[in-house]
Amino acid sequence: MLKNDATGGTDSGMEHFGYRESLARSIGAFGSFAAGVSYISILTGTFQLFYFGFGTAGPAYLWSWPMVLIGQLAVALCFMELAAKYPIAGSVYNWSKLLGSRIVGWSSGWLMLTASIVTLSAVVLALQLNLPRLWSGFQIVGDGTGPYDFATNAVILGTVLIVFTTVVNALGVRLMAMINSAGVFVELIAACLIAIFLAIHIRRGPGVFFSTGGYGAGKSFGFLGDFLVASLASGYVMYGFDTASSLGEETLEPRRTAPRAILRAILASFVIGGAILVFAVMAAPNLSDPKIGSGSGGLQYIVEEVMWGPLGKIFLVCIVVAVTVCSLAVHTAAIRLTFAMARDNALPFGERLARVNSQTQTPIAPAVVIGVIAELILVLNIGQPKIFTVLTSIAVIMIYLAYLMVTAPLLKKRLAGQWPPADLARGGYFTMGRWGMLVNIVAVLWGAGMALNLAWPREAIYGTPWYNTWGAFVYIAVILGAGLWWYAVRGSRQIGTLASHTLSADVDFLQAEA
Repeated sequence: MLKNDATGGTDSGMEHFGYRESLARSIGAFGSFAAGVSYISILTGTFQLFYFGFGTAGPAYLWSWPMVLIGQLAVALCFMELAAKYPIAGSVYNWSKLLGSRIVGWSSGWLMLTASIVTLSAVVLALQLNLPRLWSGFQIVGDGTGPYDFATNAVILGTVLIVFTTVVNALGVRLMAMINSAGVFVELIAACLIAIFLAIHIRRGPGVFFSTGGYGAGKSFGFLGDFLVASLASGYVMYGFDTASSLGEETLEPRRTAPRAILRAILASFVIGGAILVFAVMAAPNLSDPKIGSGSGGLQYIVEEVMWGPLGKIFLVCIVVAVTVCSLAVHTAAIRLTFAMARDNALPFGERLARVNSQTQTPIAPAVVIGVIAELILVLNIGQPKIFTVLTSIAVIMIYLAYLMVTAPLLKKRLAGQWPPADLARGGYFTMGRWGMLVNIVAVLWGAGMALNLAWPREAIYGTPWYNTWGAFVYIAVILGAGLWWYAVRGSRQIGTLASHTLSADVDFLQAEA
């Protein structure tokens, strides 16, 4: 159990930052695991992106799934060591600040925050891929055949979901954790059953994954070029496991719970998600069917073709549940990051954004602000869906860069002999031991390589004109540049822990109560 003392210090890692306890600790082991799983969201990611990977490189694109696991697992192991020492809100921001410098920490936090808000907007759009399939009444705008019917309706459905996640997060972490845990339980059961039913109906052997199927023929890089593009479908899914550590200030026994939750989340997502993808390809009635590689078909189409009667519809309901809890987890993680940065006065209106409601014990202002901004971003999807696609892709790149701003300074600490801290092993907390250096090097190389692959200017993904083709460089430069401008003009002079969130404030409060 956590050991509280009169100053508000705990065996939670917060004492290293000088913060007082201000959030309610009520999340248990499954709730922590559920937070990571729901952000990764097996059903949301696989069903939303399968068509892209398959349509770009065919069945063999699935080799990118284990490739991404190896790279992201190296990152996750580094995060597990950090979570065992510092399980704290806005974990990526605080870790990079502690390991690197204030400017590195602020830059990673700014990239992660803007990316998380755009990610929330992107995830809620997945409702459009599923709800109208369940009932035509969910196609509120037109019949879906008009030039803007699909995009406009997606915005309406997405707005409703964002309102829901905003209200839930404003009402407190206990309610959020209950809904999230229940949703993840449903998602895991449904994902396992989908994999089993697909396995029962397999029509072809595993040899299909060892053939390029003619993809890449006649191109300068051959199949490798198509494979690297298709790997984005896997790279876009397997991240967000750090949510478990970002909820560390609200987790019971966080130094032990958070690392385990991170590992379980990424491994469960890999095994179950991989099983669905593999068996879907082996069970598809006709791999030459163009609908499998199109946004209007994809994995949903295979499931509907394979499942008998209403069973396919039931599984689509489970996918809607998965999209809902994924959106809830992304919103929650963005709120904790906003709170963490605002607590350091590292954002405009820091005092207001860092204020914790005395009744719900959660920061309400960030929930509302993030919800409003995410809804405004959604509007872009109506008339400019291509720009929205570019922005959502760039959001993933920014998250990879934010992760790199943790793993690279951590590697520097290892090379200087300053990591891991001796108390990790002595306290029985997670540490990689002698494997730490190798894993950390892999994590840095992977992060840099994948960020470059994601950002590479490809008209097939980002379209035209040139500022979309080179969107990763253009838009990230604009976003980071705007943030650094604020940091230079005001942030560098005002950043510092707000008086209301220091340990001394906790002492003053306890003395006043006495």
